[in-house]
Amino acid sequence: MKKCMKKFISAALSLIFCGYTAVFSASAKEPYDVYNYDRWGEPVPSQAGYTAERSVSGYDLGVGAMDFPSDIFYAHDGNFYIVDSGNNRIIAVNSDFDKAVKVYESFIMPDGSRTQLKKPSGIFISEENQLIYIADTENSRVLVADLAGYVVREITKPDSEIYDTRRTFNPQRVIADKAGNVYVVLNNITTGAAMFSPDGEFTGFYGANRVQPTAEIIGDYFSGLFMSEEKRARRTRNVPSGITSFDIDGDFIFTCTSSSTQSTDTVKKLNAAGKNIFADNEAVFGDYAPMYDTSQNRLLASAIVDIDIAEDGNINCLDLTMGRIFQYDEDCNLLFIVGTNADQVGGFKQPAALESCGERLYVTDTMKNTVTIFKETDFGKIVHKASALHNGGYYEEALNPWLEVLERDGNYRRAYLGVAAAKLRSGDYEEAMEYAKIADAGKIYDKAFEGYRMDFIKQNFELIILVIILSTIAVAGTIKSRKDKKAALAAEKASKTEKIVEKEE
Repeated sequence: MKKCMKKFISAALSLIFCGYTAVFSASAKEPYDVYNYDRWGEPVPSQAGYTAERSVSGYDLGVGAMDFPSDIFYAHDGNFYIVDSGNNRIIAVNSDFDKAVKVYESFIMPDGSRTQLKKPSGIFISEENQLIYIADTENSRVLVADLAGYVVREITKPDSEIYDTRRTFNPQRVIADKAGNVYVVLNNITTGAAMFSPDGEFTGFYGANRVQPTAEIIGDYFSGLFMSEEKRARRTRNVPSGITSFDIDGDFIFTCTSSSTQSTDTVKKLNAAGKNIFADNEAVFGDYAPMYDTSQNRLLASAIVDIDIAEDGNINCLDLTMGRIFQYDEDCNLLFIVGTNADQVGGFKQPAALESCGERLYVTDTMKNTVTIFKETDFGKIVHKASALHNGGYYEEALNPWLEVLERDGNYRRAYLGVAAAKLRSGDYEEAMEYAKIADAGKIYDKAFEGYRMDFIKQNFELIILVIILSTIAVAGTIKSRKDKKAALAAEKASKTEKIVEKEE
């Protein structure tokens, strides 16, 4: 008996070990444990969606050491453009990311003179007008040039009543829309991104963040109602966090803020009118809760320093605090968590910017002075395929890929949501409710329950009608019986009363 028990325990432990190995096999090469979040918001082991492929330095590209690479952009010409801030240059790298094809160390002004960059920090290349936009930070300008390096215009501090001229003009990030309007993130402005027309005229601010509605702020508001004008003027004002970085996708601009104390407007999706499409979205961007760092003896909250919108609509957010990339689908469902703070390839010391191209992610590190390239895993391919089908409205077609995801990773909550939606669409309401319950998807569960109830009524309509008729007859009979009994009792009572009266007479 003891021998059988030992064999059973040994077999069970082997199965557990195999399962554990299967979960972490995709992340074996990573300098960190891969995780995701379950329906209760708890971190759980997960399969890796990306794996670190290699780390690239300036020497690998043939241009010498990079110094503080602060931004990276993949352009329509198939090249990557790296802002090598400390070396005051822009490096254009080929699509294979193995050599530099051009280095912009200076630009030619309209009068023929040359101008140099000074600690640039952001870059954007427009496919529509074939122009390079550079946030030339310490030159207090946005430099607009063609791909050959000839300057078209400079955008400098606005001379406007709307813009506080006492503030410096230090561009950090820059983008341009299809119409040629320019949006600039300034490091000391909390009223949104500065907007400029295609010819460089200042037109106002765009996409300001909201003030975090804490209990202290609410209390200050009500106490301010009873203050004198003098006290109110001296009181410290509550201001929102400024925009840290942004990206543009079609007619929408996505912004992020690196404030680790603000939970509202961490990531926004803004339409042309500046309205945040994500305003009512309850998604959490970054880690669900601050992580405790034993080496520093403090809690570390996520700080999103850059955002990238991939070709398939996925949202990539770069967390400076923990050195991680958080990837979401277009509905803000968490797909993958990639990276960490580490010296090994796949880890960061100070991540600054990220870009995506096809099945790869590219992240600059301003302390390592490298670009780390992550490649999509087989598991990542399946998830992205299922997600693309789901987001395209092909719920039933996405069912099998989602089920394959669950075979590989039973903790993957997004797959349960996908299966529940597919089952709901196909009319399999009972299973839709089961998967929705596992995913804690209340809306899907309610819709599935409504469908299940309607199906039950349709399938059992005749029986339900018969039960209703029989119940009605039974109730009517009971009521009549009670009435008859009550009438009989009343008649008996009346008869007794008459006899008593006659007897007395």
